Amino acid sequence: MKKQVDKSHYEFRQYMTNERWASVWHQLDEVLKQKPESVLEIGPGPGIFKSAAKIFGVNVETLDLDPELNPDHVGSADAIPMPDHSFDVVCAFQVLEHMPFEISMKSLREMCRVAKKSVVISLPEAGRCWPNTLSIPYVRKIRFLLRNPFKKAEKHVFDGEHYWEIGKQGYELSSIVDAIRSNMPEYCRTTTYRVHENPYHRFFILDLVR
Repeated sequence: MKKQVDKSHYEFRQYMTNERWASVWHQLDEVLKQKPESVLEIGPGPGIFKSAAKIFGVNVETLDLDPELNPDHVGSADAIPMPDHSFDVVCAFQVLEHMPFEISMKSLREMCRVAKKSVVISLPEAGRCWPNTLSIPYVRKIRFLLRNPFKKAEKHVFDGEHYWEIGKQGYELSSIVDAIRSNMPEYCRTTTYRVHENPYHRFFILDLVR
């Protein structure tokens, strides 16, 4: 695999939108709740996750093809240069879609191989939806997403970065879930959700603990 974006892609106002900050919160929440002693992040981008995790006492090592991003390890996600079970948690946020689908699933298998406890990933999900919050006094807030039931899935066209996205033709959510499950250990449990504040990002948490 070759790098797709230049370092300038991560310019603050262009890259760190309010919605992306919300996704960073979920990245930290999903990883920190594992209470990991070691974390490997695939495709660190500008290093926001690593820097934030350090504040909360978690050391994150990074892997990327692009040495200009100053990763701890230079290498490819589909051939991670680490022994089996090297890190408690292995994560990749908005990364796998930058590879052809078959290679992204190979990369997922590699992440499962290197992880001890869990693998945490997020992927883009196409299809516009509207976040809503229903406040019930003295009870709680109910948050939900409204989707357009009449909107048909679009055919994905490679834009120079994304080879595929959830919700596009041939990449329906059910198909992606099946593909993920077929590329992880049989005993692994998986959960998934769409970020309320940023519905374009969907998280998958793969629990590898027997």
